[in-house]
Amino acid sequence: MDRTAWLELPPESRSAVEAYTGPVEHAETAETGVMARLACTLHTAAGPVFVKGTRSDEPAAWMYDYEARVTRVAPLAPRVLWQVNAGGWLLTGYEYLVGTHPDLSPSSPDIGPFLDTLATMSEAPWLEQVRKKPLHVRWAGFFPDDRCPDLEGRALVHSDVSPLNMLATANGIRVLDWALACPGPAWADTGFAIPRFIHAGHTAEQAEALARAVPAYRTAEPSAVATFAATLCGVWESRAATDPAPHRAPLIAAARAWTMHRSSQEVHSA
Repeated sequence: MDRTAWLELPPESRSAVEAYTGPVEHAETAETGVMARLACTLHTAAGPVFVKGTRSDEPAAWMYDYEARVTRVAPLAPRVLWQVNAGGWLLTGYEYLVGTHPDLSPSSPDIGPFLDTLATMSEAPWLEQVRKKPLHVRWAGFFPDDRCPDLEGRALVHSDVSPLNMLATANGIRVLDWALACPGPAWADTGFAIPRFIHAGHTAEQAEALARAVPAYRTAEPSAVATFAATLCGVWESRAATDPAPHRAPLIAAARAWTMHRSSQEVHSA
């Protein structure tokens, strides 16, 4: 998506933001990471603020309001500071966080805090007043109909637990970018993390051993986890077919390794 710079916004939009922030001394446009029409850090006398948004008439504008509503109640998320809809732009100000993306490679000191983060995330209930397709509906067609209960749940699932969506700060790991959140099983985000562990250098068996440190995952039905693993692999393969990108292939390989491991576990337990 083509990025819009802060100074390219209409004066009405910038004035509405500065009513909250005070005068903006300078702005830095985010070059990577956040897929938003506008994503930048505003530097003000009161400190930096991260702002993201899009034009109000964009078909996907509703997602930005949705993300802000979820972020307000999501665990370990940055604080939502304000929202403005002015000059034809919908803009949200978020707490500016300082940190590095966690390292998930074997022996990394970030592994323990990352697992603690997954455990905290698993305890958050879905915000019922926010309507969003649950995970089993989002993934419909990628798993047998009789396995639907495996993917049902009313927990708040981030669904994109890439290290790029997390920051290891002085106060622990914080979780960013809740735009893809949906209702699902409490252990789902831990399931999403397993291919990330494998991609970072763990074997599938080692990745699952790490995941079992999260109580919600440890108590999940093995057959449900197997359904999740196979479905995730299918979803990612489908996305790669329609929207090829260099980062997809290694993640799909990691998901396949997990699926094969789950399949072998099912055979051995039969």
